[in-house]
Amino acid sequence: MLALCKKGKVDSRDGLVQIRKRDLERLTTEVMQLREFLPKVVNGDLIEMLQKARAAETMKERLSQEQEQLRQECLHLRSRLDAAQNECQIEREEKLVLREQLWESREQLQQQAEFCTGLGAASCTLLWSTSSKEEAVKDILADGKLQSFLSVAGQTLESFVKSLDGEAKAEQQDPNSHEHQFVLALAGVVTNVAAVTCGRDYLSSSAHVLLETLMQLLELLKPGVFPKLKVLMLMALYNVSISVSGLKYIREFPGLLSLIWTLLEDGDSEVCLHALRLLQSVLLEEAVAPVGPGLLLDNPLLPLERIRTLATSSRHPALRQTAQETLDDLGSLRASFLDPHGTSSSDQVHV
Repeated sequence: MLALCKKGKVDSRDGLVQIRKRDLERLTTEVMQLREFLPKVVNGDLIEMLQKARAAETMKERLSQEQEQLRQECLHLRSRLDAAQNECQIEREEKLVLREQLWESREQLQQQAEFCTGLGAASCTLLWSTSSKEEAVKDILADGKLQSFLSVAGQTLESFVKSLDGEAKAEQQDPNSHEHQFVLALAGVVTNVAAVTCGRDYLSSSAHVLLETLMQLLELLKPGVFPKLKVLMLMALYNVSISVSGLKYIREFPGLLSLIWTLLEDGDSEVCLHALRLLQSVLLEEAVAPVGPGLLLDNPLLPLERIRTLATSSRHPALRQTAQETLDDLGSLRASFLDPHGTSSSDQVHV
């Protein structure tokens, strides 16, 4: 084939080779023979190796493409990571700013709460002092805002008493704080309103929720905790009990005797004194009740032993006297129940 090329003429201008037709036919014949016999001559392993090389080249190209794709994805993820880190840093800085604002808001809120508590304590203390006059109570009733005040008073007292959950927390309370003065003033206003006829009539008919709240709070307050508040609430209930309808409502409270029993175990003499006075009002209603006076006397929750102890051993003169009067009232009540016509006056009644 090379010899044929040498025999031809080369045109240097176009890079073409001129050969004779006979030589071209010989060249064509040789090419066809090579195509026919080359697979038989070349080793099969070489062909297989070439095929593997071609497949490896194809695999290499595919892996290269996949690697490039993964590299692009990695760059994209890195870009997203950088953006997320920047956002996180911005959010962290914003969080710090918000935390500082939150602390400032808490301090402002605490200051406002202290101011409002102080203002409420001062206002209610003035109202407490003013409500000691009957004309002032009548003006309060005429204004038509008493119901709203009683609702706020009941909710405030309830929140305060429930916040005293636990002896340790109760002992940490400052009795001279604005908060204490506030709740005392609220209870004092209710007590003064109940001390006036029109006020106690209003409480007896339109403030049952408040009356029930007072009795429930007296149950929640543990012995020795905030005795001043207990005394004011007991005084309010006692004033309401002067009204027939008020006394009837108080007497129907399911845990009344149990409550009085607990209050009589309190270490504060004033609490015991006003608990006994409330019991005396209930005894008065028991004496005139059409259903019969024996219902209270037969109740096992009637704290007779405690009343006897107070009547004989109390160092508080008014408490000792009131306890003895309560025993006398119980004796008279039992005597009238056993002998309603008074025919056996010589019988001695022990209570």
